[in-house]
Amino acid sequence: MHLIPDPAAAPADTIGFDQFLAVDIRVGTIVEALPFPEARKPAYKLLIDFGPLLGRKRSSAQITEHYALEQLVGMQVAAVVNFPPRQIGPVMSEVLTLGFPDAEGKVVLVQPGTAVPDGGRLF
Repeated sequence: MHLIPDPAAAPADTIGFDQFLAVDIRVGTIVEALPFPEARKPAYKLLIDFGPLLGRKRSSAQITEHYALEQLVGMQVAAVVNFPPRQIGPVMSEVLTLGFPDAEGKVVLVQPGTAVPDGGRLF
């Protein structure tokens, strides 16, 4: 699942802490990365392992500008794991893999600076 917001947009409205807690952001390790030629915009199909509690989830990510398929396997990434699944072409994306735009608007993945256990929740 991948949606790109406008990086030049004004800051979002203030939310309460309970609203923040409602967004479940977890860390997982990419265990499979495949081409996604059917995508409208260049993207990869990812299988991410979020540990024993959540298991493995699928995602589609528009990250082809900065990442080659072979470098993705083994990489830890952050993802929203409690959005409903979303059909992206022939792929059912179960999580939203998170990233920030670079200066040209291309996605740079959110990653922990040090290896952490898969399934850990952002706080």
